[in-house]
Amino acid sequence: MSDIRVLCVENHPEYMGALKYMLESAGYEVMPATTSGQALHLLTTLPVDGVLLEYDLPDATGIAVRAEMKRIKPDVPVLLFTGVGSQTPFLLRFFDSYLRNGERPQEVFEDLDA
Repeated sequence: MSDIRVLCVENHPEYMGALKYMLESAGYEVMPATTSGQALHLLTTLPVDGVLLEYDLPDATGIAVRAEMKRIKPDVPVLLFTGVGSQTPFLLRFFDSYLRNGERPQEVFEDLDA
């Protein structure tokens, strides 16, 4: 198991299973959440290295949740996404590269941290 912990926030169980499988296959420890309340609780109580955050949550918009997450832990990257689809493997490769690259070039990743 990896020492990199990813908080994965997705409100559709069928998509959560796929995301969790892809992330665990890449070697991450995955903490699933289906609501903003669960996600914020996990973020404040557990060590988290990165967050994959679905935009459409049942109890809040992803933008509002992302803002709160950055207020709580500004150094943790939060990648906002909409739905699981053909772009998901690219999204996860990007996220993987970001989390595993200690250099984190600003010009490439500045949107992820902003």
